[in-house]
Amino acid sequence: MAKHKTLSRRKFLKAAGAASIAAGIGPSVVIPGRARANSQKTLRILQWHHFVPAFDQWFNNEYIKEWGKKNNTRVIVDNVGMTSLRSRAAAEISAQKGHDLFFFLSPPSIYEDHVIDHREIHEECERRYGKPIDLALKSTYNIKTKKYVGFSDSYVPDPINYRKDLWDDIGMQPDNWDAIRIGGRKIKQKYGIPVGIGLASELDTNMALRSIMASFGASIQDPESRLILKSKQTLEAIKFVKALYNETMTDEVFTWDASSNNRQMLAGRGSLTVNAISITRTGENQKIPIAERIWLKKAAAGPERRIGLNHLLDVYVIWKFSENIEGAKQFLIDYVGQSRKVFLASQFYNFPCYPDTIPDINKLISYDSKATPHDKYNIFKDVTKWTTNVGYPGYANAPSDEIFSQWIISTMFTQAASGKMTPQDALAQGVRESKKIFDKWRAIGMT
Repeated sequence: MAKHKTLSRRKFLKAAGAASIAAGIGPSVVIPGRARANSQKTLRILQWHHFVPAFDQWFNNEYIKEWGKKNNTRVIVDNVGMTSLRSRAAAEISAQKGHDLFFFLSPPSIYEDHVIDHREIHEECERRYGKPIDLALKSTYNIKTKKYVGFSDSYVPDPINYRKDLWDDIGMQPDNWDAIRIGGRKIKQKYGIPVGIGLASELDTNMALRSIMASFGASIQDPESRLILKSKQTLEAIKFVKALYNETMTDEVFTWDASSNNRQMLAGRGSLTVNAISITRTGENQKIPIAERIWLKKAAAGPERRIGLNHLLDVYVIWKFSENIEGAKQFLIDYVGQSRKVFLASQFYNFPCYPDTIPDINKLISYDSKATPHDKYNIFKDVTKWTTNVGYPGYANAPSDEIFSQWIISTMFTQAASGKMTPQDALAQGVRESKKIFDKWRAIGMT
């Protein structure tokens, strides 16, 4: 892990207002080079439409107005669907114009040349809020170029969502992947209700399959960013997913989008999936009766370890062509100080990358009045022990990002599960395509 150079207080802090403390936003920090003019600035932020509408209401209608007033800044937020983020980013880069802060749901490492080095933000947040979790650092730091290519304030875990009544009926717990295969088959045979884990070109599939790979001891790269996809462990993971599909699922998973598993579970048509708590929260908020029967478990254990990738990672970048770079830096530093409000407004969806900002987080998740049972979300007490990053066991980088966005891994598994290729041929194809990507980025010194 990279060593973090401490930024001196004299260099970074130029002013602090007592009034900001009373406003509950945190002391004002003046970034080096920040304009001192009294004229109002503008800060443009692109965000996704959060799965929990209450979060957008808080962020758009409360927080940005408070922050903007304190910082004499007009804050404009544009919300877009999650599938539009990458295309919007490409369009802004092409035009060299757009938002000052741009939001992603996974490490956007391929855009490294187009963003500032976010080191100052990382160093000041560590000084003020304590150390971030490894997941955040490994998702935003390039160990080759020594550049912080983004900044993450929060992440979304990816637990097992399962129908407790069905699993209790067969006397099994979906605690590991082999039990999920065996128990899922029994439930499908008895009730006609399948397991629902995507095998499509969409985000949930990308994360779930990488979690299975990691639990089998497989990965795309090693800690030194060397391609190691071709392995016995990867082949065993592919064979397992093929068996899991054949025994427990239906062919609908080949055409899923990122909300298909939500719809399946809440309609009572699924026995288990891998997803964020958007399923249970939607059920609770909309008072869907079946939500009480959907329980949560930690990431499933595989032959090697219990591990899962984050479901989503909030990563902000500041473009080099942003018109208000210093204001964007200021916003992110202040925003981390709001992590407790972020956690509560998102209804436990967004976990903090700076854990010291929510010292009572275990107490908060121990009892939730909406949940049945009230301690349903207590499984997240040790979430950092079983949640990891895209690029695991190394750091996120341009090759891992391109492989992610080009659906190389999900295609590899889908080709084998569908019977279009043997597991061996599907792996060979995945390795060939991944090698081209690694070679391309290595040739220009990005990994």
